[in-house]
Formats: sequence, structure tokens, C-alpha cells
Amino acid sequence: MALCRQLALDGPRMRGAMGSRLLVISFDAHQPERLTHFWSGVLGLERIDDSYDGIALPSGNDAGYRLGFRPSQAQKTAQNRLHFDLTSSSLEDQQETVARALDLGARHADVGQGPDASHVVLADPEGNEFCVIEPGNNFLAGCGFIGALACDGSQTVGYFWSEALGWPLVWDQDEETAIQSPNGGTKITWGGPPLMPDPGKDLHFDLAPDGGQQEEVERLLSLGAKRLDSAHGEDGAVLLADPDGNEFRVLTSR
Repeated sequence: MALCRQLALDGPRMRGAMGSRLLVISFDAHQPERLTHFWSGVLGLERIDDSYDGIALPSGNDAGYRLGFRPSQAQKTAQNRLHFDLTSSSLEDQQETVARALDLGARHADVGQGPDASHVVLADPEGNEFCVIEPGNNFLAGCGFIGALACDGSQTVGYFWSEALGWPLVWDQDEETAIQSPNGGTKITWGGPPLMPDPGKDLHFDLAPDGGQQEEVERLLSLGAKRLDSAHGEDGAVLLADPDGNEFRVLTSR
């Protein structure tokens, strides 16, 4: 799993002005209510009601995004490219998080981590993998309970998302990259090549443009995004793919 091990912090570097806000990290969900109940219980978060076209939870940290659960018929065919790393304050805290997740319907998952791994890999009731990280991980210190969204992806895609969101790079070494909101909170990390196959069912970014939707779409295309054949969703969102082919949505201006 990308960047689950402890890393030293590289100096942050600002990249460009922000034109979109990361509004939601959304799950493809066969049963949105069930998946919301699971993550609400694991994270200790209450669902929120707004105009988002799925079910949403607050992130509970300074990065400001929400967790979304959108109905989807997509089938999971491989390990997710995106997964959450949950932090722990002690070994007892790590064990409690694992036990709580298992009680809510998680299962242990083998992604090649080996028997000596200090982090615990689990999968939620719909098979989305996540890690419960051991205490003392300096790279995730101060990031909150959802310490990282760890992604399989290239250095290029890390640069793309830094520019797209206006989040500075806080790690850029050996083709591994990480960004973090200027406000702090969850880091988004990319582990470098090789790129895993498209899992079919995964997590996605939903962006809220600061200005007009079309202007923001054009800016993202200029940074390296690509239009998808199904260009628009039913809610007026524009569907794009980042340089690694991961689908994301640019929502209508609010």
C-alpha cells in the first residue's frame, strides 16, 4: 500500500493558484446506506444533509472535504487505487480501531503486506481496502484520524493534483509524491510506478470550482486532464480523467 511506511517530511513547495476545492472524496457504493453506516461508525462521524447527490459525512479534519457515498453499479475487479490510512495514538488505540471496524463488518485483507507489517490492512463491507497505521508515524503526525488518502499513481499525477487543488507538495522523492491542504489535515499521497490496473469500483474526487464550471474544466484540461466519452453526469457534473486515467467530477458552480 502506497506510503504506509513512515517517511520523513520534505519541505513544502507551493504550486499554482487554486481553482477548485476538493468537496468530496466519494465511494462507488452498491449499498450507500450500509457503507455510510460502516464509515460513520469507524470514524465516529455523523452524516450531514446538503445538496450533494449522495450521502455524505464530514471529514472531521482541517482538509475540509467530505466523504460521499454515491450509488454505483461498478464492479470491483482489483485492489483499489485509492485507500485511506487511519492513524493511531497508541497500540491500544490501533487495536481498538481494528476491532471496531471488524465489528461493523470489515474483514482482514491481504495486499502483499507480509506478516511483519506494523500496519493492519482491512476491507470495508464492499471490499474497499484501508490501513490502520501503527503509532509513531511521523509523516502522518498532526493529519487527523484520516491521516492520508494513499493512491497508486505516478509523479505526474501528483503534480497534476497539486496544481489542480492548489495544495503544496510536502513530499517529492523517488517518484513518490504527496500533497496537503494549506489548512492541514489529510495528506494525499502517490506511490509511483508501476500503476495498478483500473479496479472498476473505487474512490473518486468531486471538485467544486471557485468560478465558472466550464472555465475550470478548461483549466484542468490544460493541466493534463482528459474528457471522458460520457462527458456529463445527470446532475450537470462534468466527468474528466486525471493523467493516470482516474475518473473525477467537476460539479456545477455553487
